[in-house]
Amino acid sequence: MSTTAAAGPLAGTRVIDLTNVLAGPYGSYQLALLGAEVVKVELPGSGDLARRLGADEALNRAQLGASFLAQNAGKKSVEIDLKTEHGREQLTRLLRESDVLFENFRPGVLARLGFSWERLQEINAGLVYCAISGFGQSGPMRDRPAYDQIIQGLSGIMSVTGTDETGPLRAGFPVCDTLGGLAAALAISAALAGRARTGRGCQIDVSLLEVAISAMGWVVSNFLVTGVEPGRMANENFTAAPSGTFEAADGLLNIAANQQSQFEALCRVLGRPNLAVDPRFLTAASRKGKRADLKREVDAALRTRPAADWEELLNTAGVPAARVLDVPAALRLEQLRERQFFHGLPLPDDPERCLTVVGSGVHFDGAPLRAAFPPPLLGQHTAELLGETSPA
Repeated sequence: MSTTAAAGPLAGTRVIDLTNVLAGPYGSYQLALLGAEVVKVELPGSGDLARRLGADEALNRAQLGASFLAQNAGKKSVEIDLKTEHGREQLTRLLRESDVLFENFRPGVLARLGFSWERLQEINAGLVYCAISGFGQSGPMRDRPAYDQIIQGLSGIMSVTGTDETGPLRAGFPVCDTLGGLAAALAISAALAGRARTGRGCQIDVSLLEVAISAMGWVVSNFLVTGVEPGRMANENFTAAPSGTFEAADGLLNIAANQQSQFEALCRVLGRPNLAVDPRFLTAASRKGKRADLKREVDAALRTRPAADWEELLNTAGVPAARVLDVPAALRLEQLRERQFFHGLPLPDDPERCLTVVGSGVHFDGAPLRAAFPPPLLGQHTAELLGETSPA
């Protein structure tokens, strides 16, 4: 229906994005990277709350907070007040020429504004409608407000993070919002593929709680299948040993010697072949039962050299290992530079200043996905898309 400057598998697809802050905007950013034209509908004057969130107060005052810049490149912005009749008419016009409507209001809010699923089908029978919320559009918890922290705690993620001494801990970034956004982007892409076959749109209901529990995988399955309640394992891997975080001479090293051959290779590289024949460590089961003893032995050997040395030696021997890096060090990895994971765009209000944004980690036909243009100023595309100027 529409075109975008970005080449990609979703080129020609228009997404009307009513989402705010993180889960929804992260999902629609993935669609923009895939080539969709994402039209961000924002409240006149204030826009997305993320425009005012970030470590740089000057950017926050300019309504270009770092949180907003992180996941809104390649999108367009229009200002529409959906509480007014004129605003609802503006949205209706956009929807008639669009492929996807994506929103993260509380369940029922969009319908109360006059855009029930039945009404959306009348406006555009081929529309793919995706609603993302904390708990889904049905059930006794549907009306509760939810942020990432709430979902991390309620899903059980916090209960298996940390140690018995620290108690439950949240992940260091909004993992549930991110997973929910990815799930929504996947569902929307699948719905568009289905529509190409059937000609019909569909209604998608994404629950952050359910996505989070699904993403826990074997942690949940182990309890459902065996009845064993998962506990906090700190940096250890419940399924294998030695598999976790160990101490080198100058820092921490993650090692995942999950297979027998990897354990034996680890022992050789460490100069401790005796560990491979130690009765305590002969089998995978015995190693898990004596993981504390094994960690002490491995740590003692690792402390003789820097983590970077061990990383090279172990990987060469076929043992997965890597240093534990802070964020700045991780962003300096040559691997990311080689794969063009980062790309530069002009800052929206200062074209002479470069904004670095991240990709998705996905390459199509050997090339990384890239945003076509910078994150938008509030209401920047109102005249282009609605034939009107932004409200004062």
